[in-house]
Amino acid sequence: MKPIERLQYPDLNFIRKKTQIINDGWLFSFDGVSWREIRVPFCPESKLSGIGHTDFIEQCFYQKKIDLHKTDERVIIHFGAVDYRCILYVNGGYVGSHVGGYTPFSFDITDVCSEGENILYLQVFDHEQRVCPSGKQSYKKQSFGCFYSRTTGIWQNVWLEFVPRIRLVQLHFSPSAQKQSVQVDLSANGCADCCIEIFYEDRLVGLFRGEISYHANVEIDLREKFLWESGCGRLYDVVVTFGEDLVFSYFGLRDVCYRGYEFLLNGKPVFQKLVLDQGYYPDGIYTAPGCEAMQKDIRLALDLGFNGARLHQKVFDPRFLYLCDVNGYMVWGEYASWGVDFSSLRFFGRFLQEWEETLSRDFNHPSIVTWCPLNETWGTWEDAREKRDVRFVDLLYDFTKVYDPTRPCVDVSGGHHGHKTDLFDFHCYADAPQLWEYLNKLDREDALDVPLLYGDGECLRYQKGVPVNLSEFGGVRFTSKQDENIVAAVNDGMVESEGPWGYGKGELNADAFLDRYEMLVQAAFSCRKLSGFCYTQLYDVEQEENGLYRYDRTDKFTEEQKARIRRINFCR
Repeated sequence: MKPIERLQYPDLNFIRKKTQIINDGWLFSFDGVSWREIRVPFCPESKLSGIGHTDFIEQCFYQKKIDLHKTDERVIIHFGAVDYRCILYVNGGYVGSHVGGYTPFSFDITDVCSEGENILYLQVFDHEQRVCPSGKQSYKKQSFGCFYSRTTGIWQNVWLEFVPRIRLVQLHFSPSAQKQSVQVDLSANGCADCCIEIFYEDRLVGLFRGEISYHANVEIDLREKFLWESGCGRLYDVVVTFGEDLVFSYFGLRDVCYRGYEFLLNGKPVFQKLVLDQGYYPDGIYTAPGCEAMQKDIRLALDLGFNGARLHQKVFDPRFLYLCDVNGYMVWGEYASWGVDFSSLRFFGRFLQEWEETLSRDFNHPSIVTWCPLNETWGTWEDAREKRDVRFVDLLYDFTKVYDPTRPCVDVSGGHHGHKTDLFDFHCYADAPQLWEYLNKLDREDALDVPLLYGDGECLRYQKGVPVNLSEFGGVRFTSKQDENIVAAVNDGMVESEGPWGYGKGELNADAFLDRYEMLVQAAFSCRKLSGFCYTQLYDVEQEENGLYRYDRTDKFTEEQKARIRRINFCR
C-alpha cells in the first residue's frame, strides 16, 4: 500500500478498506442542553475546534447523527483518543466506557443501531487530573513553566469499521534482521483459514497459510532482506486474509539492543542524536492540523542533523509514528506519566492499563527503539515529604520487558531510577563546563554524580558497564525579541516561572546561542561511554522559549546558522 494511500486511514497498522472516518458533524455541549458545532478531532480548548474554551472543563458532551444501511456485517466504532474518561450511548442505550486519555478503544454497536439515522452520545469526564496521567497539561488555569494548555475530550480520529462476525483482533510483528524472518502474533475471535502475505515493493517475499483458531504465533522467513535503518525507512507490506476478513499492515526489519556502552541498530553502533518533541501545535494543542504538519516536524529535525526524537509526555498520533517509520527516524515511545501520584501503588493498576494499551497500539512501529513509561519520578510536586514508591517503577519495567522483550526499556527517564533498567539515562541542564565535568568523571571513574538523580534511602546508583544516555540537556532560551532574560526558578525539578523562560541564563544573540550549543554538544560527543543524547527542544511551546524553531515552526535562525547546527550535530 502506498504511503499516501495508507495515511488516509486512522489505524495504519491495521487497515480495513471498509472504514468510514466520522469526524464531521459533531455537536458539543458543556451542560448537555446547549449545543454548538465542534470540529473533531480538535479538543474544545483549541482554536481549530471552533470552541476555544481555555478554562477547566470537568465534564462535557458530544453528539452526532450517523446513517447506516442494512448489512450483515458488524459495525464497530473506534475512538483514537478521548481525554480522560468517557461513556458512549447509542440511540439512548449504554454501549460502554473507557478510562485513559491517550489510548484507542472501540465498541461493537451493531445491536443498538438500526437502519437509517442513529444518534451517538458521548459523555466525557476530565476532573481527575491530579491523580491520572496528564503529561504536560497545566493543572493551573493558565499555562506556566513547562506545563501547557489542557486537552479535554476527543483529540484523535473517530471512525467506523464494517467487519465480518469472525475476524482478526490483533497483529503484532517481531522482526529479526539477524534471522531474516518475522514472528507474527495473531489474535482473532474465532477459527478460520488464514493467509499472511509479505511484500517488498510489490514482490512476494514471505508467505504463511494455515488454519488459525483464536490465537497463533508463526515465524515467516523472508526471501529478500531490506533493513530498516537510520535515515532509510524500508518497510515490508503485509496482507492478512482470515476467512472473510482482510487486513493490511506493515513492519520494518531491524534489531535494536545495547552492547556494553553502545546502542546497536542491526548490529552496528549508532549514536542517538535525538531532539525533544512535545507534540504541541499552536492552533490544535495536542492535535496537528494535518499530516503535513507532522511530516514537517520530522523534516525540521532531520534538516538540523538529528536522527530521531524523544517523544515527550504524550502518546503521539499513529500517523506521526508511521511517518517516523517511513523516514527512518528513531524515537523513544514515552507515556504521559506526569500527574500520577507515585508515592503508593494505589494508582498503579490504572496506569498499567493505559500503558499496556500504548504498548499494544504502537508495538509494530520500527521507529520506536526504546520504551520509556515514566519521566522524572521523584514524588508529588506539592509535598516533598511524599516520595515515590520504587515498586511502582520496578513493576512497570518488568511488565514492559515481558510484553516486549525486543526493545530496550528505560525504567524512568531522568530523576530517580528503579532497581532494573536497560540503560541509565539522566537529565542535566547545567552549562557546558559543568556538563564536561560530569561526563569526564563518567569516563575516568565510572561515576555519575548529577543532581536530582538518586533518591534518598533507595541507594540506586549508576553501576559500571550499564549504557548511559543524556536524555535531556540544553534547554537554552533564545528569542529574537529584545526583552529581559528570564531565568526559570527550579524547585525540586519543578519549573515555577509563569513568564517566557528557558533553563538557565538565556541568549538574545544568535551567534552566542550557537557557540553555547556547540560547546554543549561537544561535551556530549566527548564522552566515550555515552550512547546518545536528547537536546531540549525542537520548537518553542507556548511560554517555553528554548526551541530551535518558534512555536509556529518558523525559523529562529538563518539558513547559514542552521547549517552550522547541522555541522555541529554531524561531528559524530
